[in-house]
Amino acid sequence: MINRFADPAIGKRILEEIRRFGGRATIMEVCGTHTVAIFRAGIRDGLPETVNLVSGPGCPVCVTPVETVEKAVRLSFRKNTTLFCFGDMMRVPAANGTIESAISRGASVRMMYSPMEALEHARENPQVDTILFGIGFETTIPLFASVLMRAQEEDIRNLYLLCAFKLIPPALHALLSSEDAEIDGFMLPGHVSTIIGEDAYRFLETRYRVPAVITGFEPVDILKGIAMLIQLIEKGIPEVRNEYSRFVSKQGNPKAQETIHAVFTECDASWRGLGTIPASGLALKNGFSRFDAEALVDFDIPAIPERPGCLCGEVIKGKKKPIDCKLYGTVCTPSRPIGPCMVSSEGTCAAFYKYAFVKKRGNHET
Repeated sequence: MINRFADPAIGKRILEEIRRFGGRATIMEVCGTHTVAIFRAGIRDGLPETVNLVSGPGCPVCVTPVETVEKAVRLSFRKNTTLFCFGDMMRVPAANGTIESAISRGASVRMMYSPMEALEHARENPQVDTILFGIGFETTIPLFASVLMRAQEEDIRNLYLLCAFKLIPPALHALLSSEDAEIDGFMLPGHVSTIIGEDAYRFLETRYRVPAVITGFEPVDILKGIAMLIQLIEKGIPEVRNEYSRFVSKQGNPKAQETIHAVFTECDASWRGLGTIPASGLALKNGFSRFDAEALVDFDIPAIPERPGCLCGEVIKGKKKPIDCKLYGTVCTPSRPIGPCMVSSEGTCAAFYKYAFVKKRGNHET
């Protein structure tokens, strides 16, 4: 039995509806998982030229500034210290190589699938400082918060968090506040929205008068979301709609929100490509300050320029596409990434390379 959210016949009917759209629209998908799903299903190729899909700052690896990565690299060399890090983050270039390359130079680094692994390591190795490199959006933040709550309950003294979390709504504020904003509607992230809820985006309709639709990740979800957005754009209705109501409620997940707020407080944060955005990051509250890895930083991190020619910052803002970058597919490939958008599996450049490179360039590396 075909899942109705992946049913080609249903998708075809929705696509025909989209093709009847008489105007022009630029729609940004905010979520990196959406970016990959759209490429995998070939949705961009099926859309009319009047509907322009652009990718936004929905990859947490991609929006982490290079200075933060460099800080993690340097911390990994501390004596009696082990750094725990998600796999994609290990390959992002910093000033002195990647976290992955630091291992060959004597650093103690562990790739993790869950921050619980760092907690277990800290329990079993009380003489070792265990540092969690915390990246992610609202979807993953509750798990990190719960780990610190557990560590506090157990009075674990050797666990630290290098905090690089980002919040999605302030990034949307930043995108729409820019002078050259050319976004007619947003496809909002399903995973994040399960945590923060539909109502968290009301500012899009009240302040910016921009329509938005929360969607899931199956082809029919995405196509239906695009169709809903086009109808709103065509009728001039700046509303937030929820296509993913089977998982997303108006209020989101109160327990997850409570867990986040118990441990973290909002702070200004630096985003690659977007600069410093007010109240877009998280810092540890006073009751959890003893877990702050910043206390271990005894060095200065200067401003680090982006690699010459790398357009990751512009790709993140939806201003450029991967093929606009001269490094793409030549100097910068998944096996030799120059920028984070080619490193992460949810990065726009990596997704474009994997699913569209053959057609655009005729060949690609394996």
